[in-house]
Amino acid sequence: MDNAVALVQAYLRVNGYFTVSEFPVIEALRGGAYRTATDLDVLAVRFPGAGQLVPGSRRRTGADQEHTVTDPALGIPTDHGDMLVGEVKEGRAVLNAATTDPAVLRTVLVRFGCCSREEAPTAVEALLRDGSALLPTGHRVRLVAFGSVTAGSAGQKYLTVSLGQIVTFLRQYLRDHWDMLRHAEYKDPALGFLVMLEKALGTAG
Repeated sequence: MDNAVALVQAYLRVNGYFTVSEFPVIEALRGGAYRTATDLDVLAVRFPGAGQLVPGSRRRTGADQEHTVTDPALGIPTDHGDMLVGEVKEGRAVLNAATTDPAVLRTVLVRFGCCSREEAPTAVEALLRDGSALLPTGHRVRLVAFGSVTAGSAGQKYLTVSLGQIVTFLRQYLRDHWDMLRHAEYKDPALGFLVMLEKALGTAG
């Protein structure tokens, strides 16, 4: 997995999203042949009210703790589900042609049950026009570009989040919750590296 994609995936998971990275979109060709049209860097879904619950010992519900933290930079909606279709760049945060291809977006929305095949074209039209769309299922889908530089072009509708903001948010999250997080083992490569960095620098807790 690309390092920048791994970083974005860790960030979205901390913010309560389920993620799929490098999702392949298959295209049907004439004569019954197929090919991979593109790979989408990251897809993420967050249910409304998602939170991080730390249960109390011995199943005492009264001792449960909530450690939910979200980054305002993501503009997460509070009253409905949220799906992100994201492009990740190490340079400028922009969406490439494949990410804004109506056929690719139709495929994603239908594949993840966001809308029916018949509803997908209307949803994609709104998504490309406005950068987000409220779907028949009641949740919102948004286009987002992650990159080192977030200076947008005129008329840009989609959300942009800088990789610098992501690193700052994750490091602050680790420091604020170090007493809890230091007890876990991290298989996520990006988050695991940041945890090791905090230990090495002695800047947490």
